[in-house]
This record gives sequence, C-alpha cells and structure tokens, in this order.
Amino acid sequence: MIFSRTLLKRHSVLPGFDLALGFALLYLSLIVLIPLSATFLKTFTMSWGQFVDAVSSPRVLASYRLTFGASFGAALLNAFFGLVVAWVLVRYSFPFKRVVDALVDLPFALPTAVAGIALTAIYAGNGVIGRWLPFKVSFTPLGVWVALVFIGLPFVVRTLQPVLEDVNRELEEAAATLGASRWQTFTQVIFPILAPALLTGFALAFARALGEYGSVIFIAGNMPMVSEITPLLIITKLEQYDYTGATAIAVVMLVAAFVLLLAINLLQAWARKRQGGL
Repeated sequence: MIFSRTLLKRHSVLPGFDLALGFALLYLSLIVLIPLSATFLKTFTMSWGQFVDAVSSPRVLASYRLTFGASFGAALLNAFFGLVVAWVLVRYSFPFKRVVDALVDLPFALPTAVAGIALTAIYAGNGVIGRWLPFKVSFTPLGVWVALVFIGLPFVVRTLQPVLEDVNRELEEAAATLGASRWQTFTQVIFPILAPALLTGFALAFARALGEYGSVIFIAGNMPMVSEITPLLIITKLEQYDYTGATAIAVVMLVAAFVLLLAINLLQAWARKRQGGL
C-alpha cells in the first residue's frame, strides 16, 4: 500500500513541485514583480523631500480622498446588494433567470470606455435617468461612485455564488427544528459561512475600483480638487513628462492598496479559523 502511494506520487501527471514552483515564480516575476520593481526604482531617484511634495500636494490629496472614499463606498454597497443578487440567483427559480445571471457578467465583458459613455448618457442632466433626478450625478464625485458600483458588482456575486450553492440545507432545517426564526437562521447559521467569501468579494471589488480608469473619466468630469481620480492624475503626470511624479503617486497607491488588502485577507483568515473552531 505504501509502495503504491509512493509510485503514484512519483508518476504524477502534473509536473513536480520544484518545477511547478519555478515556473510560478518566473511567471509572477515577469508579469507582476518586475513592473512593480521598476515603479519603485524610478521613485527612488527622487529625494525624500521631492517625494513628499509630489504625493502630498493639495490636488493629490483630494484625488486620494475621492478615489479611496468612492472605492470603499462602492465596494460596501456591492457587498450588500451582491449578497442579495447571489442569494436570489441560487435560492429562487424565476423566468429569464439565465438572462439575469448573464447580465451580472456584463460589466466584465463591456469595455470600460463604453460603460463610461453609457453611464454618462444615462445620468447626464438630459439623460434618461438624470433628467428626473433632483440632484446632479454626471461630472460630480457621485458619478464616480456610480461608475465604481457598476464595475464592482460581479466580483461580489461570483465570489458568493459557489459558496451559497454548497451551503448544506440541512443546517437551516436543523436550526428551524430548534426553534430559530428565519432571521436567526440567516445571521447565526448561514452568514458565518458566507462571511469569508463576502470579505473576499468586498476586497476584489475594492481593489478593482481603486484602479478603475476608463469608465470613470467620462462620468467624473475630471475637475481638479473636485472629481479627479488618482489614476487620471497619474496619466496627467505622464502626459506632462513628469515620470517620477507619476511613479511616486503610483507607489503610494500600491502600498496603500497592499496594506488594505492584506488587512482584509488577515481578517478573512481569522473568520475562517473562527468558523472552523465552532
């Protein structure tokens, strides 16, 4: 028995661990690490004072507030409605369910520029929806938030769907047998199971929103200190041949996004561990 297991390991169809690890590290270096290292190396040509001035000017700080604030708000809303949409798609049968399921992936397939133009046309002052609203959406920070909500929803839905499908219905039946209400069953039985996946979807939507460019620039208006996002400011620096200034802002975004995603991943690991200990 031991000999047969050893033989199966030696004659595995997939490459060995060392070879697979080498290819994985090489691919990761070429695609991710080398470009990011170039960004940091370019930034290191600046003095500390120049770096601080480049990343802390009033215009840059305003873009940080808008980008991170709108991204967090959009990811938070998508976490709530993404859970609702995933629940409906998994737990209910209704006409045109496959069409609705396919529509969830539309922001994935739609070019970001097309999404930006469509959202601008809809929410403009004379648009289909914008003309009936008592407030302005296009060319305001609210428009940035609307665009980020649009592009982030699929990340939450597609992360939650497989977890919801694997939830054992017997757990709900057992909770009902013990006298739990529907709300108690959801909050104390189902939600703890979904929490790690929900955090993952939130993190993915948040990270996607931080780097979004194409769908935002059309609806934002791109007014400095008002509706200018950080990715657009980086592009503006590049167009002005201020490469070090652009990479300095990019480094701040990279570090901030990495720290936030690391914190969310640690929280997700803690949630899984806590769930496993219950």
